Amino acid sequence: MNTKLIGAALFAFTAAAVAFYPTHQAPAVAVPKVQFVPHRTPDARPRIDVVFVLDTTGSMSGLIDAAKTKIWSIATSMAQANPAPEIRIGLVAYRDRGDDYVTRIVDLSSDLDSVYAKLMDFQAGGGGDGPESVNQALNEAVNKLAWSADQGTYKVAFLVGDAPPHMDYDNDVKYPATLALAKQKGIVVNTIQCGAEQDTTPEWRNIAALAGGEYFMVEQNGSAVAIATPFDEKIAHLSAKLDATRLYYGSAEKQAEKAAKLAATEKLHAAAPAAALAGRAAFNVSASGASNLTGDHDLLEDVKADRVDLKAIPKAELPATLQRLAPAEREKAVKDQSAARDELKKEIASLAEQRAGYLHEQVAAKGGAAASLDDKLFGTVRAQAKEKGIAYPAAAPKY
Repeated sequence: MNTKLIGAALFAFTAAAVAFYPTHQAPAVAVPKVQFVPHRTPDARPRIDVVFVLDTTGSMSGLIDAAKTKIWSIATSMAQANPAPEIRIGLVAYRDRGDDYVTRIVDLSSDLDSVYAKLMDFQAGGGGDGPESVNQALNEAVNKLAWSADQGTYKVAFLVGDAPPHMDYDNDVKYPATLALAKQKGIVVNTIQCGAEQDTTPEWRNIAALAGGEYFMVEQNGSAVAIATPFDEKIAHLSAKLDATRLYYGSAEKQAEKAAKLAATEKLHAAAPAAALAGRAAFNVSASGASNLTGDHDLLEDVKADRVDLKAIPKAELPATLQRLAPAEREKAVKDQSAARDELKKEIASLAEQRAGYLHEQVAAKGGAAASLDDKLFGTVRAQAKEKGIAYPAAAPKY
């Protein structure tokens, strides 16, 4: 009986304590909202996906020519982040219905040589009648390119043009709907207006505002810094020698893929101006540029990093120049070529630094370049990338 009474008393006491407990909790403390900054492991590199949505109608010839030279300095400017980011670039060229094409797409890739080879094919033409197919270009930029799904990646598009969008086309996704989707995907869209066409300004400003981006205006030709240096030709020459050190191995399919990369590089050396080649070389010897210089399955890099055992590679998967050699000769050839590559990279890096210093001196002597495409684009990237935890210690771009 006593046991039952004690048990009942304990039950009643416990129930009362539970009922009483909520009134004696500590008062709630408001938790401040903290801006999301992606966490990275110490060895993780930040990532940047950048797409240029470029009007290629006749009035844009000056800007297109500038882009063919400046894409390398833009990439090198982006590579100044610490730690060095992995950079992919894509392109969407657009004109209008009734022109030779409405859009042409070059997907995002870290193989900037291949992207550049396709950029070289872009020529100004068509247009001349006001609005262009901006809506379609933006929609395809957001939906048809292989953007990273990683929320820590800085994903950015630059809409570059001088004419407003056609808002009267049927079967066309208007830009407000596209930009709402871009925000869901974490893609920032900035607008660069070339020239001062009054009908374009409010549309470009609205596009940037809807996409969380920035708007700025440059001259019709782009206002890009274009200064030849006494280092350009020498760096371009050394760059060709550096490219010649690439040795690819792997399956027939992989070899065909790398043959296409080599063909893109040959096209570049044959047609690109010396300033572009020098800018490319500066990028290639940066930490971010390795993926463009060699990419994967480069024998020298993989042997050096112990990712592959030279002796274990089937003869048929070796570069043709090594297949005819005895095993010991192959090892020596790889070692010698790797040493030659390292020396070339050091020489190019030294000259590239001198070239950068020369360019900054020339820009300063002309009163600075605050109004240039270079400075405005870099300033935008620098501010926006910070929100993804990507820091740029440098205050100025690479010209």
